[in-house]
Amino acid sequence: MRLTHYKKYFLLFSLVCFSLVGCATDEFGNERPFTDAEKGVMIGAAVGVLAGLTTKNKKKKAILYGAVGGIAGGAIGSYMDSQKKDFEKQLQDQIRSGDITVDKLPNDVLVVAMTAQTAFDVDSTRIKTGFHGSMNKIAKIVKKYGKTHLSLVGHTDSTGSKSYNQKLSVKRAKSVHTYLSHQGIIEQRLAYYGMGEDKPRADNSTKRGRSLNRRVEIVIEPIREQ
Repeated sequence: MRLTHYKKYFLLFSLVCFSLVGCATDEFGNERPFTDAEKGVMIGAAVGVLAGLTTKNKKKKAILYGAVGGIAGGAIGSYMDSQKKDFEKQLQDQIRSGDITVDKLPNDVLVVAMTAQTAFDVDSTRIKTGFHGSMNKIAKIVKKYGKTHLSLVGHTDSTGSKSYNQKLSVKRAKSVHTYLSHQGIIEQRLAYYGMGEDKPRADNSTKRGRSLNRRVEIVIEPIREQ
């Protein structure tokens, strides 16, 4: 999939967040701050748009919503918090060792990141056999919380050419996509992208930093009820 879709995701998200610092107008035309309810509507609409950008086309988006339904606005927070707790419980050993991280972002988005140190060999796109157990746990939780969309995002270190790293990052993300599909995660919930070496999480000048940068992140978004 093309990198431009992923960039559009963050661009639109940033624009919505920026708009929330503005003002609405009352019945007399006077400016006032947005209410919490109004902010909720704007954020909900933005997430709907962003979820659409992670699918190939409008038809696939329609299939996505038809296949899994959505979560009512008031229930999203507890739904995603519960999912995060399940990840932390089932993957506690991997989290403790630093092999996997689980983070919650604004708007109830979860990010589960795995490093190449545990998931992939150097310059390989094949998931290590020893990591299949962790992948199976991830797949089981993702299946349990079916009202979500997953963007699988590959990253590399800065070793090698930029064009090569871009292709490698896409292939690694696709490997995770294929694995989750084989575990029964429906196609409509999955999309994959490659960011190459452009988004490092650590210093590429160290061996440890490079191993952390060679990673795949699973960005989990709630599908909001339409």
